[in-house]
Amino acid sequence: MGTDVAFADAARELGYAFADQGVTLVFGGSHRGLMGILADACLDAGGDVIGVIPQSLVDLEVAHTGLRDQRIVGSMHERKALMAELADAFLVMPGGLGTFDEMFEIMTWAQLGFHDKPMGLLDVNGFFDPLIALIDHLADTGFIRDRGTLHRDADAGTLLSLLTT
Repeated sequence: MGTDVAFADAARELGYAFADQGVTLVFGGSHRGLMGILADACLDAGGDVIGVIPQSLVDLEVAHTGLRDQRIVGSMHERKALMAELADAFLVMPGGLGTFDEMFEIMTWAQLGFHDKPMGLLDVNGFFDPLIALIDHLADTGFIRDRGTLHRDADAGTLLSLLTT
């Protein structure tokens, strides 16, 4: 969950924003970490949540057991593909390697024209500042065209509104 309590607070606020704005949350289906906090907050506020989790993680007992709609798939690749299919937009919270793996795959698919869905970074306490600097550097040096539909905001409700309008 990271070392700063602000990350958990932001995840909770985002979950409430999903419910308040009537947006269905599609996430990786685990009860752990920030995503578990996000899903719990959304559910607590009466929101709709869809989990997508591979059987191997169900076997490790990390699946969120409070979901009405938990889709179990065969692999991480299937998980990412189904989440991308179900999503109308992508929102990235602070996280680790798995977070960046998924984020860069979605950004790559956008660069290749596989989708034109917006993406947003929930930038808690400047967490994504170094990443934005890298992405800008990639664009400045000609390795990518631009940031595409990448939005960034520190406020959960504002970011979600940017992605859904």
